[in-house]
Amino acid sequence: MLKQTLKWSALALALSLPLAAEAHKMWLVPSATNVSGADPWVTVDAAVSNDLFYPDHMPVALDRVTVIAPDGQAVQPEHGVTGQYRSVFDVHLTQPGTYKVAVINGGLFANYELNGEKKRWRGDATELAKAIPAGAKNVDVSESINRVETFVTNGKPSDMALKPTGRGLELVPVTSFTDLAADEPATFQLLLDGKPAAGLKVVAIAGETRYRNAQEELDVTTGKDGKFSLKWPHAGMYWISASTQDDKASVKPAKQRRLSYAATLEVLPQ
Repeated sequence: MLKQTLKWSALALALSLPLAAEAHKMWLVPSATNVSGADPWVTVDAAVSNDLFYPDHMPVALDRVTVIAPDGQAVQPEHGVTGQYRSVFDVHLTQPGTYKVAVINGGLFANYELNGEKKRWRGDATELAKAIPAGAKNVDVSESINRVETFVTNGKPSDMALKPTGRGLELVPVTSFTDLAADEPATFQLLLDGKPAAGLKVVAIAGETRYRNAQEELDVTTGKDGKFSLKWPHAGMYWISASTQDDKASVKPAKQRRLSYAATLEVLPQ
């Protein structure tokens, strides 16, 4: 029962996060983004927090975690544990190339009035019909898709695991995700349903925000081709995010669709 409650609490929070600088942030942080050797592993922390990257709010549900291997196939994370503030799991990097670790949430939100009182509901599309009472008025339903990712390379980078699915906001590399250096520009492309996402604001924030009085975020806007560039002021782990909304909901009677994307990238010294 506790596990199920945690799952839906994490989902509900993730779907409601506006991904703004002042909001709670969901993140995945690997122990390393570049590894080598005969039998490499990485450990990944997964949490929702106020400060990057310090777990102080709630863990991410492990059943929402997906790991894509360099051959494009899903593999199971191992040794997963969920605590009060974070979940932790291991990834065994048995293949050479780049792995994608992701948490993907999707669902519906509904606002309505019942007997003069305002009500809210969130959950899966299959539950919507039973969740909204027959006498409800002013029903407003929206769809939400939230994607949070990080990347780890064993040896030489590869692209198979990074192929977009064509659904929601997704990030593809122009500069390799795991080959970033301070004071060097990096270019990426943001996609919306597989097509260039033009004119969207992208925010990048370095970790250890608890030791700063300001977020010190980097703000850029995607071009017509969905591409944007960032020049990292210093080495460290960075959280980048973007969000948007449109009227292309895939589930009736939802009229709006809210989409968000976030990723943790490691920037190394020159």
